[in-house]
Parts: sequence; C-alpha cells; structure tokens
Amino acid sequence: QVQLVESGGGLVQAGGSLRLSCAASGRTDSTYAMGWFRQAPGKEREFVAVIRWSGGNPYYVDSVKGRFTISRDNAKNTVYLQMNSLKPEDTAIYYCAAGSRGVFPRYEYDYWGRGTQVTVSS
Repeated sequence: QVQLVESGGGLVQAGGSLRLSCAASGRTDSTYAMGWFRQAPGKEREFVAVIRWSGGNPYYVDSVKGRFTISRDNAKNTVYLQMNSLKPEDTAIYYCAAGSRGVFPRYEYDYWGRGTQVTVSS
C-alpha cells in the first residue's frame, strides 16, 4: 500500500503562485510515477502533470504548460507542483496519485490522496 498526503492549497489572487506538496509513504518502491490531477466543481477529474521517480522530462496538460512545474525529491518521497500565473479556471481540488502500471506518460493510478483545495480569485 501507498499513502499520499497533499498540502499547500489555499486562496490566491489571479496571477499569484502556490506550491503543492505530496508526501508518499509505504510501498513507494512499487510505483513508477507520480501524477497530479484536479477536479473543478461540476467537472470531471482532469490530468495535470506526471513525473517519473527515475527521472526524465515530465509531461503536462497543454493548459498548464509554461505555468506549472512538477518536481520530485526522491529522498523525501515527495512530489511538488509549483503553480505560477494562476488563473480563476485553475480553481479545483488538486489530487496526487501514484502510478504502478503503464507507459510514460500514461499510467494507471492505484493510489490517491484526499486532495487539497486551490481557489484562484479574479
């Protein structure tokens, strides 16, 4: 089992920044990659970004390219999502997930955190 805990969400004005963290524990060696997803009210969950524990370039959804950066600290089993130039449409609950099956950048995610709320005011 893998446990994931997100933190760092909050309320920010448009144009501002936030950094989300996702701390992983348990059998993290059974996972290949970590992803960030988000779900806005009334919308389906959306993929945001993914990074492999082993390194290599991350992958982003087009709507966040150039604004969001995903990174990892293997020693801390923690993944980050630096979000800059935030827009009201970025408002959502952000979830991290651990993927143990699949081929980059498309994984099957077996473990999910509970999410952290990000609200961007205009």
